[in-house]
Amino acid sequence: MLAWLAYATIALVWGSTYFAIALGLESYTAYGLVAWRFTIGAALALVLGRVLREPLPEQRDLPHLALVGVLLLAGSNALVSWAETRVSTGIAAILCALVPVGLAFFAHERLDLRAWSGLGLGLLGLAVLTDPLSGTVDLEGVGALLLAVALWSFGTIHGKRHIRKGGLMTQVGLEMLAAAVVAHLAAPLAGGHQHAALTTKALLAMLYLAVFGSVIAFTAYMYLAKAWTPAKMGTYAYLNPIVAVVLGCAWLKEPFNGCMVLGMLIVLASVALVQLRPSPKPETATETA
Repeated sequence: MLAWLAYATIALVWGSTYFAIALGLESYTAYGLVAWRFTIGAALALVLGRVLREPLPEQRDLPHLALVGVLLLAGSNALVSWAETRVSTGIAAILCALVPVGLAFFAHERLDLRAWSGLGLGLLGLAVLTDPLSGTVDLEGVGALLLAVALWSFGTIHGKRHIRKGGLMTQVGLEMLAAAVVAHLAAPLAGGHQHAALTTKALLAMLYLAVFGSVIAFTAYMYLAKAWTPAKMGTYAYLNPIVAVVLGCAWLKEPFNGCMVLGMLIVLASVALVQLRPSPKPETATETA
């Protein structure tokens, strides 16, 4: 039951974070938003960890926690934030729905003909979605999102394999702390922390990202990464685009045309084709092991 609650939290909250990021970027730069979001998130998570008297991670876990934080949050999340200055929240969400494919790849799951067909279909979907000949979608933004998917997927599997000790909130807090340090160092080299005067809307968006998108949803994600297999856990990404597209169209008045709809459907179909494969029979699984 707890795992399903974590799954629902990730699907709904992270679907809304694309919208919140767009609002935050009205005042913050991409790295500025990441820096302050995870500074506040890290402080909250670490305090909660001490209140709950969680066990501390072992020294051998600290480099892995830092690496996961840098890859997922200072790397992948910053790329998503930057990409949203160039593409719509809907396109950002749908491309991030490729995370399940990345998880399957880095987890070294055996890919059959159906899975390879799904990967090929995904490339077709990207071509339709970006429509490079029309120039309607920024290819640099798309490239940043694809790199973000790769970093997120690799970092998730790395943490699942190498992080062993410590309470969940403490682990999350240390990962966010590593990301915040890197983002604060990178911000002055990438336009500073803000590019415009801080508005109430942008501040509230940043706080929403810190509390709900970071402390609550990221903690739920790290819990689910340990509780479920990569294939099952990664399907949360199917639901994020629905929330993101609805919010983007309703409040940000983002354009949405038939070509984008077709591309999104093809990408989602490719992800489903790769991930929603029948589980191996018990005897087959034993033989493989």
